[in-house]
Amino acid sequence: MNAEQHLLPNTSSGLGRQEVAPFATMPEHTRGRLKAEPESPTRSVFQRDRDRIIHSGAFRKLKYKTQVFVYHEGDYYRTRLTHSLEVAQIARSVSRTLGLNEDLAEAVALAHDLGHTCFGHAGEEALNESMLHLGGFSHNDHTLRILTRLERRYADFDGLNLTWETLEGVVKHNGPLLPELPGHTLPTTIREFQDEFDLELGTNPGMEAQVAAIADDIAYNNHDIDDGLRAGLFTLDEVAELPLLGGIIRGLHDRYPGLERQRLIHETVRRMIDHMVTDLILETRRRIAEVKPQCAADVRNAPRALVAFSEEMRAHDRVLRAFLKQRMYRHYKVNRVTSKTRRVVSELFALFMAEPECLPTEWQEDLEVLKESVSAGAQEKARARLVADYIAGMTDRFALAEYERMFDMESKT
Repeated sequence: MNAEQHLLPNTSSGLGRQEVAPFATMPEHTRGRLKAEPESPTRSVFQRDRDRIIHSGAFRKLKYKTQVFVYHEGDYYRTRLTHSLEVAQIARSVSRTLGLNEDLAEAVALAHDLGHTCFGHAGEEALNESMLHLGGFSHNDHTLRILTRLERRYADFDGLNLTWETLEGVVKHNGPLLPELPGHTLPTTIREFQDEFDLELGTNPGMEAQVAAIADDIAYNNHDIDDGLRAGLFTLDEVAELPLLGGIIRGLHDRYPGLERQRLIHETVRRMIDHMVTDLILETRRRIAEVKPQCAADVRNAPRALVAFSEEMRAHDRVLRAFLKQRMYRHYKVNRVTSKTRRVVSELFALFMAEPECLPTEWQEDLEVLKESVSAGAQEKARARLVADYIAGMTDRFALAEYERMFDMESKT
């Protein structure tokens, strides 16, 4: 047995005993933190990263940030927080089965959505449109901004000072970032941070980040089916027409005739998650056997991602995404709320840009610092980034309350 391999006791996957893979990201081989600091004697560097993420203000605010449904539409729909927890659970389970570093996979999973604005993708799109000529806005870039700048909790540094591996996994969790080309530039924070701490943007991320990325896909596809059925945006009969789900639902009808609707929905979703996870594990093992990586660097330099669905499951995934796009994300009830929330974000941005003196005191103080540190020609862009930081950090309910405070004459300030 390789010196870096140890048998894992968990065999609940039904896929055999697993070992710590030689290409797993080992905490003792970390490339460290941007600012060196003493490490914990009781926790690995990746456990410590995970704990810092969980205790961050940005993580707590995910409780009231939209996944698909705005928080006041119902208590049972997923939020960004519950989604992140589901992603982390799937990522840990898959990582354990593949012999990867569960703590790193969990850290990446828990951090991957920290940069989302209020109101989900609608809020992000509105903020990006407002920022289009002022540097733009993307949640992935803003996640790094939170992790390296905006969390101000520690005496020795801004941000959370996470390890290279966690930051790399978050920035590249959807794959390599292409080199800058004419007409295509890296987002502002990623580009600036890259000069300080090279995240090797052109390579694959480590295995753990790849697992977190597909765990994200598995989680949101399945919980969007669950939430869409609960909201009445489509029916079980319509879902049963999808190739992957149809077989699962027919099998449940055969095994449990007359099963009540809510139990049928839950059993369908849990079986689909299991089906997708099993496919992911088997295809990933096939690719590992083909490439034979001997270390984490081999994973990063592989010609393609090693963590993936089979071709058949990718086809099912495309059909499922198309269904959800048409029947859920473009449903008129969702569109109506989306239209309202876009206006909230756009109008708040325009107001604070025109009248920054309406920002809370601490944000005005940050603005004064910016005025002293940037040239006159860069003032507008710096102010826009600060206003975007303020709005992106809002929860759904805070944004709605702020909108009322700013535009309703009868509202108390």
